[in-house]
Amino acid sequence: MVLSRFWLVIFISSIVFVIFSLFSGNNYTIDFVLNGKKDDPILVSEKYLQDLPVFIKDSIENAPDKTMIINRDTLNADSTYVFSNKVVKIYSGKQKSDGLLPTCKSTLLDLILPLMAYLAFFCGLMELLIISGASQKLAKILSPVFVKVFPSIPKNHPSISYMTLNFAANFLGLDSAATPFGLKAMESLQEINPEKDKASDAQIMFMCLHASGLTLIATSIIGYRAAAGAANPADVMLPCIITSFIGTIAAFLIVGIKQKINFKSASLVAGLMGMIGAIIGLLMYVNHLDLIGKNYFTSNLSALILVVIIVFTLILSFVKEKKFTEANTTVYEAFVVGANNGVKTGVTIFPYVLGMLVAISLFRNSGLFEIISNWIAFIFSNLGVAKEITDALPVALLRPFSSAGSRGFLIDSMNTFGADSMTGRLSSIFQCSAESTFYVIAVYFGSVNIKNTRYALGTMLIVDVICVITAIFVASWFF
Repeated sequence: MVLSRFWLVIFISSIVFVIFSLFSGNNYTIDFVLNGKKDDPILVSEKYLQDLPVFIKDSIENAPDKTMIINRDTLNADSTYVFSNKVVKIYSGKQKSDGLLPTCKSTLLDLILPLMAYLAFFCGLMELLIISGASQKLAKILSPVFVKVFPSIPKNHPSISYMTLNFAANFLGLDSAATPFGLKAMESLQEINPEKDKASDAQIMFMCLHASGLTLIATSIIGYRAAAGAANPADVMLPCIITSFIGTIAAFLIVGIKQKINFKSASLVAGLMGMIGAIIGLLMYVNHLDLIGKNYFTSNLSALILVVIIVFTLILSFVKEKKFTEANTTVYEAFVVGANNGVKTGVTIFPYVLGMLVAISLFRNSGLFEIISNWIAFIFSNLGVAKEITDALPVALLRPFSSAGSRGFLIDSMNTFGADSMTGRLSSIFQCSAESTFYVIAVYFGSVNIKNTRYALGTMLIVDVICVITAIFVASWFF
């Protein structure tokens, strides 16, 4: 219900603001909101050639392609005058994101189809793990801890192994593998959900822990920083881990208090201490490496582990081939069945993702997002917050809505202020330490047709705020 109302508010307020901007003269046209593409120049005016200043008129007439560009602002797109059919079209500024119709197209072609391919492959592997018995053994090993965190899940339930693989993939920065494992976990949890259209306690806990974004190897962030010329691209690793870990603990505590979980359980404390110990151990190892060693380690560890998982699954399936025979199938046929289920899941979540991304597109192109972010930055600056921090806030504000959008702000902030500036580093931590909350909710709850997400959205947004505040303190401490 909360998600539905929030979606309606974004959609309706964006449309109203676009129409108001058109009739108030702030926008010359609203076609870009429907048909424009990201980074396209925006049409701001049309004039007859004779109505332009003489120097512009003469320059256009003398230009071979009847086009003139004026460098007025080095931080924004140049003003461009294009002469055609007695009229000069004047463009200025860049479009923030794709318009409504291109968003519909890109959601299918650039997002859902690749996602369906990942889902098909990894769901095929999951089917092999299920039939071979590996997932049941993993669930049995981890049940003592998971039944404390998820008391409503029966002991040794298959969802435990799926959630474990999802958390591990996120932890290692394997986004392509994390989503299929997570969707499989949601489907498994839905089987024991007594109210099929309402999120269960276990599903909410899983979603909030997943969305807290605990990551050890921030491969993509390191890549962006390296491309931007950072002296040490991996120097934000430790701040990212600390921030995301605090976000994960906050998510666990908030949901745990709501669900009355016993925090004094010995197995739960032991599991938490084990995870902390593993993180500290890996951090100590990475910290003693030189620059080349860090880059080599971070770029290869996650990929190597993914390859090991794939090889392990295939070898185990070959060794346990009798179990496939008992199930009246073969290893290959079982993989195909799992892959087919992955494709079906992709088709199911498409409408949910489309609806959310179209709303976000309208929200950004309407100008509302910029107004809100500017006001928040203004409030923070008047509270005495350093300009280096307020310059990075757009990344934090957009991250819950759009990973691609916040990534654009991240790259722009590093190009503008420098990859090794406080703003560039803080923007990197913002990007790494949280999830795209609205996208995640649309995908995961949409995959099992849950309409009432209860307090999941509110909790995830609170965790996002905690991660932002933590990131500011951690970045200030380190840099």
